[in-house]
Amino acid sequence: MFVIGVIAASLAAVAYGMSTVLRALGARRTAQEAREQGRSDQLTSTGGPSVQSTVSTFLDPSFVLGTMMVVVGFAGGAIAARFLPLFLSQTIVSANLVVTALLGTVLLGIVLHTRDWIAIGIVIVSLCLLGAASSHSTGGGEEISFHWGLFLATVALCGVALWAVYRLGTRGAIVGGAAAGLLFGVIAIAVRVLNGVHPLDVGALLLDPAAWTIAVAGAVGFYVQTVALQLGAVNGVTAVLVVGETAGPSLVGVVFLGDTAKSGFAWLAVVGFIGAFIGAVLVAWYGSVDADHFAEEPPMKGGWRRGREEAGEGSRLAELFSDASFRSTAPKEADRNPPPTQATGESDAPSPDDTSPPAGGNSGRVDSRRRS
Repeated sequence: MFVIGVIAASLAAVAYGMSTVLRALGARRTAQEAREQGRSDQLTSTGGPSVQSTVSTFLDPSFVLGTMMVVVGFAGGAIAARFLPLFLSQTIVSANLVVTALLGTVLLGIVLHTRDWIAIGIVIVSLCLLGAASSHSTGGGEEISFHWGLFLATVALCGVALWAVYRLGTRGAIVGGAAAGLLFGVIAIAVRVLNGVHPLDVGALLLDPAAWTIAVAGAVGFYVQTVALQLGAVNGVTAVLVVGETAGPSLVGVVFLGDTAKSGFAWLAVVGFIGAFIGAVLVAWYGSVDADHFAEEPPMKGGWRRGREEAGEGSRLAELFSDASFRSTAPKEADRNPPPTQATGESDAPSPDDTSPPAGGNSGRVDSRRRS
């Protein structure tokens, strides 16, 4: 069962990573289409995405495919949560951060610097340490009071998450990602303690508050993550998400559900957990920028500096000679075809013998503009 749980968790990591990138791609395509069509109903007064824009994102083909991958990831994560300690299953699932980062370089054109590879390497090594230290036994969580407490805490967390992504504007990307991670972590906890699974009892399953928790946390977590992907960069959102879905269930599993490490290897489990947490935080720190749906932002800074490069002279020249700027500063037809007197260097003042009225009645305004 332990091996099956590890395989299921690994499958969930791959599926969730692919899902995140595909849904981010759907958010980008939706934003670009709205811009091309000149729609102005995509943002709220605080700068966050409107409900209309999020619904439009749901209908994008890439987003639909990403949603299908969420179902695969959920199945794998549910199996892993039943067969493994939560601090192991959720940490393996959090490796979807690596999948997201690598796949994002292909589909989203994200450039990874040395610091990003180092952070990803820290996550991978830490997962190996954690897996080597984890016990193969699980248990606990049978008390119905725990199920009810989990459900009420989930409802409160959903309210905070929805408020954050719509009231904090662009600052809600990281908050929304972390809240979505906690909600996905709650799903793992609820699956772990769910009644009526083995042996199967549909009545007990449907009446268990843990089942309601799965439904509520899954729906709101999926929605909040989508809004966060509209607001922020995919790597930053995913990093704080995996921290939330790893740290929360891991602590609950150790405190309430009897999850333990192998005898004498508790220190190794702690090192692995802290390492995975730090690696994910590093990726979040360096990737927590606004989403660049239109590929207009300067590249990310290299080294250990955070943020984007300052726009250089080349960027200003590119902006000056962009299509929009060129159209707005292009000379008028009259300027491109000056009268013969200007072509030969003669003064544009009328000669004393010329008594004919100016053509069109506005020659004086044109001359005045040319002098200026």
